[in-house]
Amino acid sequence: MQTSSIACPTAGFFRRLAVWVYDLLIVAALLMLAGGAVMAALAIAQALGMSMTPYQDASDFLTHHPIAQPLYTAYLACVICGFYGYFWCKAGQTLGMRAWRLRIQNTDGSNIRPTQALIRLATACFGLGNLIVIFDKNNRAFQDHFAECDMIVLPKPAKTPKRKKQ
Repeated sequence: MQTSSIACPTAGFFRRLAVWVYDLLIVAALLMLAGGAVMAALAIAQALGMSMTPYQDASDFLTHHPIAQPLYTAYLACVICGFYGYFWCKAGQTLGMRAWRLRIQNTDGSNIRPTQALIRLATACFGLGNLIVIFDKNNRAFQDHFAECDMIVLPKPAKTPKRKKQ
């Protein structure tokens, strides 16, 4: 779906904030699933004979082991980047953006590229980049400027008339 940003206004601060909260809940659930998968894999490894002798349990292992801790953190960061990157590049919308009728796109209406998604993630400052929208005359966030894309508000879908029952 390509939409020209000329016909659609850019998203304001409060709509972006609502999307951020909505997506935060989805990302939290996704991280729980990803963490659960790692914990299950460690439980299977322990059942097959892997020893975690100096550590109390799998959680202690993941948070204190000099190699496992940075790998686990990188894995969770990749899950978050994968979530946003996939939805932004594939459809231009995360689930929260879909609920609030927002779309991230290039100025010509095309989906952003993976490099743009990574730039957006790196410059968003955990969502604080959206504070710039309050002061920007074009309603563009910090990450929008750096990734050279726009977050637009999609028009409301046309309502279809309901059929009368006979």
